[in-house]
Amino acid sequence: MQLFARRPASGATSGAPGPRSHRRRRYGALTAGLAAIAGLTTTLSPSAGAAENPYERGPAPTTASIEASRGPYAVSQASVSSLSVTGFGGGTIYYPTSTADGTFGAVAISPGYTARQSSIAWLGPRLASQGFVVFTIDTNTTSDQPASRGRQLLAALDYLTERSSVRTRIDATRLGVMGHSMGGGGALEAAKSRPSLQAAIPLTAWNLDKTWPEIETPTLVVGADGDSIAPVSSHSEPFYQSLPSSLDRAYLELNNASHFTPNSSNTTIAKYSISWLKRFIDNDTRYEQFLCPLPRPSLTIEEYRGNCPHTS
Repeated sequence: MQLFARRPASGATSGAPGPRSHRRRRYGALTAGLAAIAGLTTTLSPSAGAAENPYERGPAPTTASIEASRGPYAVSQASVSSLSVTGFGGGTIYYPTSTADGTFGAVAISPGYTARQSSIAWLGPRLASQGFVVFTIDTNTTSDQPASRGRQLLAALDYLTERSSVRTRIDATRLGVMGHSMGGGGALEAAKSRPSLQAAIPLTAWNLDKTWPEIETPTLVVGADGDSIAPVSSHSEPFYQSLPSSLDRAYLELNNASHFTPNSSNTTIAKYSISWLKRFIDNDTRYEQFLCPLPRPSLTIEEYRGNCPHTS
């Protein structure tokens, strides 16, 4: 369903019990004890048809945990020179230091027109500390258009999963893309080109193409009410509205925000990006509580539209 939110004892006999009666009582007590133990075991063990989610990472989330500047994982980082890659301009990989929990999903993030990876660098450790491998990239040139940025995001994911020093930490079947401005337009392009992506988050995105009915990737479109470069009326809103209504999709419009709000640490962007990535890359339904019921308008949210995540 599409949703929209704005602003006594029995059977006793007389007489002393005989030996057979004592044996029956001892047998009955033993049977009851074994049944109780079996019941406890059943309670503590997962039910037969409810296997645990193998992609779940980290402790149960709270509002405080997803709004925090850092999550439960310590983070390391590695620089990737543009000279060592093809198809994009290098970047920085942020990843959970520990390997105790197995592999992680991964996200590539593109900056916008004229910008470099430093403009979206804050997202690297913030998302990685929640249990993702995050690649903030530089583009081949700072003037690359959205279609090119989409191809570069995919090239960065391919490098990350096939050649990078952290490739063994990544589950190559669980990948997503994000981007700011033309990089957000690139995230839409990447999702259109590679339907196997698990999540896409365009941030105050810019693209001449306004319709995206081909996208099959769960998509969170983030706009800003004060955006004069990519106004929501001609960018984020039509992007969202053109997505298939059957798709897991949402539209978050930031309140009192500009086109460049995603270039600085922002709790609202982080909170809903983490929830979206966790729900769709990690298939972690513990994060549905932050997406459904739909967030209501607040000091930081002008508007939120979408549907509650579909359950498989």
